[in-house]
Amino acid sequence: MADEQEQVEGGKKKSPLKLILLIVGLIVLLAVTVVATLAATGFFSQPDPNSVEELLKKADAEKAEADKAKEGEGGDGQPKLGPDGKPLPNYKAAPQGPEKVTKNAADVKKFESRYKEMGRPLLANLSGSRKVMQVTVAIMTHYDDNVLKNIEKHDFALRMAALDVMRQVSEAEVDKPTFRIELAEKLRLAMNAVLERYEDFGGIEQVLFTEFVIQ
Repeated sequence: MADEQEQVEGGKKKSPLKLILLIVGLIVLLAVTVVATLAATGFFSQPDPNSVEELLKKADAEKAEADKAKEGEGGDGQPKLGPDGKPLPNYKAAPQGPEKVTKNAADVKKFESRYKEMGRPLLANLSGSRKVMQVTVAIMTHYDDNVLKNIEKHDFALRMAALDVMRQVSEAEVDKPTFRIELAEKLRLAMNAVLERYEDFGGIEQVLFTEFVIQ
């Protein structure tokens, strides 16, 4: 009689325990799939503070802060005064760094340009391509020898930042008429971000290419 109660049309009923285990197994499989998908898309990873993107963001943020601090300054770098003769509330003194070196000129104030070439060429593959870009760069500054010493001191870090920028260049970008100008500006921002991180001051005014080969 007990066997007949366990019978249904077409076979035996499934045990409730087996059904529960099947449901639990499906839930676990779904949870593992979701976690694996999130991990593959970088959901759990934290941005690298030393990456070029993060350094550029930091440099932009610091520049915006410096510009904001200068809003209360006059054209000569001095604070604007209110009716009471006191500096306006939004004035904030800009941080002190190396001083610019001036030239002797009768009518126009000019700054001395100083150059330093990074000895070894920079070599990197274009993004998604077999082509290789090789450049030699020189750095120009209007500031004193402290900036040139900092560039030499942090040569390895500057080269790493420059190579990270170059590795992001695609073959399509190379054909743009303004490609070299844009690349030089990206290199300048990345290198200044490195110097600001280690020395609290950048000072690189321009990045120049003395050799440029793509093959």
